Amino acid sequence: MKYVNERFQDGKNKEVVLMCIGITSGVGRLLFGRIADYMPGVKKVYLQVLSFFFIGLMSMMIPLCGVFGALIAVCLIMGLFDGCFISIMAPIAFELVGAQDVSQAIGFLLGFMSIPMTVGPPIAGLLRDKLGSYDVAFYLAGIPPLIGGAVLCFIPWIHTKKQREIGKTTGGEKMEKMLENQNSLLSSSPGIFKKESDSVI
Repeated sequence: MKYVNERFQDGKNKEVVLMCIGITSGVGRLLFGRIADYMPGVKKVYLQVLSFFFIGLMSMMIPLCGVFGALIAVCLIMGLFDGCFISIMAPIAFELVGAQDVSQAIGFLLGFMSIPMTVGPPIAGLLRDKLGSYDVAFYLAGIPPLIGGAVLCFIPWIHTKKQREIGKTTGGEKMEKMLENQNSLLSSSPGIFKKESDSVI
C-alpha cells in the first residue's frame, strides 16, 4: 500500500488493490482445487509450477504499471495464482510423502515459508530507504518464485524414479520369499511322502 500511495498519489480507493487480490485468491482456491481433482498423482506439481511462475512474473510487473488500472489487472492475476498455490500445497505434500507424513511435511513447508515472509518486508523497506523506490524490491521478490518453479519441474521425474526403485526392491524381496517358501515345501515333501507310504504299509 505504501508503494501504491507513492506511485498513484492522485488515485482514489487505493485499497481496492488488496481487495482484488483477496477476491481472486478465493476464486483461485475454488477453481484450481477443482482442476487438481482431475490431475493424477504428482502431476499436480505442474499446477504449482504455473502458480509460482505467474506470482513471480506479476511481482516483477508491478513496477512497470504506469496506470492504476494495469496495477489492478496485475493484482487480479496474482491473487488468482496465489489461490492456486494455497489450495494445491497440501495435496502435493500428500502425494509426495503419503498420508503418514503429510502433517510433518506441511509443517516444514509453512516453517520455511515463514522465513522470507518475515525477512522480506524489512529488506524491502531498507531497499526503499537506500534507493528511494520499491521497484528493486519487487524485482527481487519475483526471482525466488521463478527459481522455485524451475526446481519444482524436476520433482515428478525424481518421484517416479524413486517409486520405480522401491518397486524393484520390493519385487525382488517378494521373489526371494516365494523361492524360499518353494524350497521349504520341496525340502519337506520327501518326509511327507515317507509318512504317507508308512501309513499305507
